[in-house]
Amino acid sequence: MKTHGTASARSQMSAQACTLPGADPERVARGRAGLLDEDSAFALAETFRALADSTRAKILYALLRQELCTCDLAAIIGASESSVSQHLRMLRQLRLVKSRREGKRVFYGLDDLHIRVLLSVCLSHVRDTERAHEGLEKVLTFFDVDGEPA
Repeated sequence: MKTHGTASARSQMSAQACTLPGADPERVARGRAGLLDEDSAFALAETFRALADSTRAKILYALLRQELCTCDLAAIIGASESSVSQHLRMLRQLRLVKSRREGKRVFYGLDDLHIRVLLSVCLSHVRDTERAHEGLEKVLTFFDVDGEPA
């Protein structure tokens, strides 16, 4: 397990600590009232767990632009068809990808626009070294994040 052993890390952690003991009851009540239910929290964690694997991330990225069959995906990402099939099975169970049969071939694509947006936002975050967020807050207006219609 990695520890925060440097003086810089220790000073950062102490700067983030509360300066007054005890939690603010009003903020805690508001936070608890808006907390995710257990099923939603689990599903969200499972989605990010799926994205935490670099092979699955490559598969999803390849599917951002076009539908592909297992053998095409295997050739693109440099993995075996068997491995790609196992990853696709998990991605399908989590509703990140969908399949479509065409004759003897099965083509895979992103399940819906939510997945495309999720991947695009994650990639934007990863690639954004300048922290250029102008206008990005408008994206949140399209989503029902707080349980109320946007």
